[in-house]
Amino acid sequence: MSPQISTHVLDAALGRPAAGVAVCLEQKARSDWLKVARATTDEDGRVAELGPDDLDTGVYRVTFDTDSYFADTGQTGFYPEVVVIFNLAEEEQHYHVPLLLSPFAFSTYRGS
Repeated sequence: MSPQISTHVLDAALGRPAAGVAVCLEQKARSDWLKVARATTDEDGRVAELGPDDLDTGVYRVTFDTDSYFADTGQTGFYPEVVVIFNLAEEEQHYHVPLLLSPFAFSTYRGS
């Protein structure tokens, strides 16, 4: 089984899921980043499967386009994008990368 990557974005300022956030998944290849997948969060703020079914172990990054999201929701944000870099170390694992977002802060952790 290949690793699966998912995400969930919650807007703490508005108290609801962050729908419509553009998300980009990239894999580190030497000194470059290669695009693997793009998606947009659904009405529940989720991307259930980000990327192909078959991903190699390695270093990945997920970039959240928060600038466009804030503009679409009438907010002015400090961070135009949020980048989370992580190590996909085990091929049999599910990797969930949630983002708790507000215009002036964000947090993330490895979810389940």
